[in-house]
Amino acid sequence: MAANNNSDPILDEGGEGGVKHEAVGEAGEGKGGGGAAATQAPAAMLPRSGSRPQLDLSGAAIHGNLEDRNPTILLPNQSDDISHLALDIGGSLIKLVYFSRHAEHSSEDKRKLSTKRRLGMLNGGRRSYPVLGGRLHFVKFETGKLNECLDFISSKQLHRGGVDSPSWRSGAQPDNIVIKATGGGAFKYADLFKERLGVSLEKEDEMDCLVAGANFLLKSIRHEAFTHMDGQKEYVQIDQNDLFPFLLVNVGSGVSIIKVDGHGKFQRVSGTNVGGGTYWGLGRLMTKCKSFDELLELSQRGDNSTIDMLVGDIYGGLDYSKIGLSASTIASSFGKTISDDKELSDYRPEDISLSLLRMISYNIGQISYLNALRYGLKRIFFGGFFIRGHAYTMDTISFAVNFWSKGEAKAMFLRHEGFLGALGAFMSYEKHGLDDLRIHHLVERFPMGAPYVGGKIHGPPLGDLNEKISWMEKFVQKGTQITAPVPVGFPVTTGMGGFERPTAKGDILRSDASAALNVGVLHLVPTLDVFPLLEDPKMYEPNTIDLDLNEYKYWFKILSDHLPDLVDKAVASEGGTDDAKRRGDAFAHAFSAHLARLMEEPAAYGKFGLANLLELREECLREFQFVDAYVSIKQRENEASLAVLPDLLMELDSMNEEARLLALIEGVLAANIFDWGSRACVDLYHKGTIIEIYRMSRKKMQRPWRIDDFDMFKKRMLADKKGQPYKRALLFVDNSGADVVLGMIPLARELLRNGTEVVLVANSLPALNDVTANELPGIVAEAAKHCGILRKAAEAGGLIFDAMAGIQDDLKDEPVSVPLMVVENGCGSPCIDFRQVSSELAAAAKDADLLILEGMGRSLHTNLNARFKCDTLKLAMVKNQRLAEKLFNGNIYDCICKFEPVP
Repeated sequence: MAANNNSDPILDEGGEGGVKHEAVGEAGEGKGGGGAAATQAPAAMLPRSGSRPQLDLSGAAIHGNLEDRNPTILLPNQSDDISHLALDIGGSLIKLVYFSRHAEHSSEDKRKLSTKRRLGMLNGGRRSYPVLGGRLHFVKFETGKLNECLDFISSKQLHRGGVDSPSWRSGAQPDNIVIKATGGGAFKYADLFKERLGVSLEKEDEMDCLVAGANFLLKSIRHEAFTHMDGQKEYVQIDQNDLFPFLLVNVGSGVSIIKVDGHGKFQRVSGTNVGGGTYWGLGRLMTKCKSFDELLELSQRGDNSTIDMLVGDIYGGLDYSKIGLSASTIASSFGKTISDDKELSDYRPEDISLSLLRMISYNIGQISYLNALRYGLKRIFFGGFFIRGHAYTMDTISFAVNFWSKGEAKAMFLRHEGFLGALGAFMSYEKHGLDDLRIHHLVERFPMGAPYVGGKIHGPPLGDLNEKISWMEKFVQKGTQITAPVPVGFPVTTGMGGFERPTAKGDILRSDASAALNVGVLHLVPTLDVFPLLEDPKMYEPNTIDLDLNEYKYWFKILSDHLPDLVDKAVASEGGTDDAKRRGDAFAHAFSAHLARLMEEPAAYGKFGLANLLELREECLREFQFVDAYVSIKQRENEASLAVLPDLLMELDSMNEEARLLALIEGVLAANIFDWGSRACVDLYHKGTIIEIYRMSRKKMQRPWRIDDFDMFKKRMLADKKGQPYKRALLFVDNSGADVVLGMIPLARELLRNGTEVVLVANSLPALNDVTANELPGIVAEAAKHCGILRKAAEAGGLIFDAMAGIQDDLKDEPVSVPLMVVENGCGSPCIDFRQVSSELAAAAKDADLLILEGMGRSLHTNLNARFKCDTLKLAMVKNQRLAEKLFNGNIYDCICKFEPVP
């Protein structure tokens, strides 16, 4: 987008009070004071404004149905809207952070309330959060296009709490709306905001906001910080106990360098007036580019050696090895233009842009390191929209820091680099709730477009605000443009950290074209917890296999090949309507764009493993309103399996204890073959009925298995635990149909028979044909109609309330049972990350002494190597040949029975 910078002089930006900088002063993008004098910030935390409406939390209650992973809080006594919108208005860019609510739902059902009561979760203690059940969105606009920003705010009614707020729905017009803002533009454009939107901008101190935003991100986002050297991005996990002190370098129009000693404790120690505004200003004069992004895109095709004087140019192509300078080191930026008899028009704009980018980035890196050296700091974080994920810029800064520190200091970058100030301004609202959030409370998603609301555009990402065409159709039309971001080739040094001309294959700047993908939407979910039975949460890594480039290629092909069938299932689940077909096409475009982006840069969305990739697919389906693509298939398979369950239970009851235990484990492994996520298993569906396939699978369950710890588990169950059974077992179930009905429910029944409480743990949201916590009570109720053990346990666990309806009379006198309960795991994926599980599951785990993880996603793709504080049994059939070879040098349909007892 073009920006009219004639009206935005960079050195005109005031800090608090609107003081202008002198021409030789230093300014960030609205960040900084004049000269090099250090500015001491208050030691206290950010001041909270009292000008906003206050939250009335009296009578607050969590609302949400079983399918709602992020329930909302109902505030029955809250009369005022809470405006959660904040701005950072700099000289070049406007950064906007806003909060959106989830829709309210009906109260919980009896089953869930009963489970929570038994787990002790209804006795108070759960804190209420103003942002519970919502999302944080990150949006940017060029300052020269301020009207576009105002149109965006107006279209979504963000200044009035959003279109989902009570005041908007009621048509009320609140007076004296106040919006938090930081940056020089908060002063400069205050009157325009008042005129266009009727709001007052309450100015927040820029340094306060920068530091608060950075501290929050480093504390709360697992893969926020990363290094970038030689084109390679590597994420860094920050130890919260070793975060401070660090150097924060904010590169906006100018540069501010801040030493951060703690929350609310910082000092601006230096800066420079040569920053992003310098690059944009000089670049605009010399190349006639119309936007900052266009200028950056030019640099990707540039060759700085045609303009910069290199060491080799001085020494006849040789290194100056005595002082450690290679022939490709830049001796003088723009040095060759002195001796060349050329005019400006004789130089390629691409080369000018790259040379200019090198010059400014190297100097920022060197000045930053010298300040780090001055204060003995090894860790330097760079932020600000000058960087904006641009590989060349980050490599250049990293090279400079590494070069001058001789490898002792490290340049690190932030994924939300440009939004530090806006996020800090958001946090200055009274009772914003973010301070109470922890790393496991935040889930980042990567939506492709605007929410689908009544078939109309709801926001401007994919078209004009007043466009009449549905955003879904717009998305499909734009599909070919979004599936091919510009790739960046591996660099070859030609200057001090410089590169040859990259192998770009398009006209869209990679870092800008995919900006909506790189920074996701933060879902704030305080009902997520760390699983308390993890042996060492800090060392836990869910993914079993790291996805290198070859693994990415393989799994991308698998997912791409599966895509047409998935779209067909999704469209059929919605009745095959024209609307469903449009959404199916849009989903296919969107997910293909995600895959293309990750093929280009595997680390684009953070540290991504196979579990994340599979969850991305499910989230993409949900974004396009496909709630449960396999719902009809699951219902059909559940009915078929339940029909033969009584015969299976009768057969099991005829066996002795040892034979029955083996048959139960064999049954779980055999039934795990029913997996619509595996192409090999889907092909089996054409070879017979569900029951025929199950029987065929049972016949092949011959021991020994690929991992076979059954004898150890049998000893624990039948000898060590004789007369002293497990107190509570958590059974993590996998697929609907035969898997859960003929595999896991009979195993649960055996544990119940022995006096062990059983908790069936299932997905909170649908994923492929996995059973959900919402579906399990109905399945258990049907199974219980023919089994007294299941019926009594289900009654005790609150799964059946009208116990006698449809149940045989001869089951009435069964003794009181230990409970059978169902809890949701907090996930909507075939895999599970135990760093983020539902509070319900965390509560159930506190008294558990046995875990059973079933299925390829939960015990092979993830958690095969995970260690827990209690006995753990991992059961799965390997339904992918490559995975079998990779993990065990085995074959498809190999099985694992891995038992890991604790002393």
